[in-house]
Amino acid sequence: MKKMFWLVTGVAAGLVLAKKLEEDPAAKAKLDELWGKAKDLTNAAKEGFDERSAELKAEREPESK
Repeated sequence: MKKMFWLVTGVAAGLVLAKKLEEDPAAKAKLDELWGKAKDLTNAAKEGFDERSAELKAEREPESK
């Protein structure tokens, strides 16, 4: 029953937030800016992970002669 309560509470909060964002263009702009920064952070982390994975892979492979 607790899980159902939190599900309904989360959905209701999401609907209220969506309504507020729809009514306030400044809040929507701020959210879009925040979303862009989150995407930049995610991309930077992915690039760093890929670089480090390539470095580790290169270290494991024996040198070709």
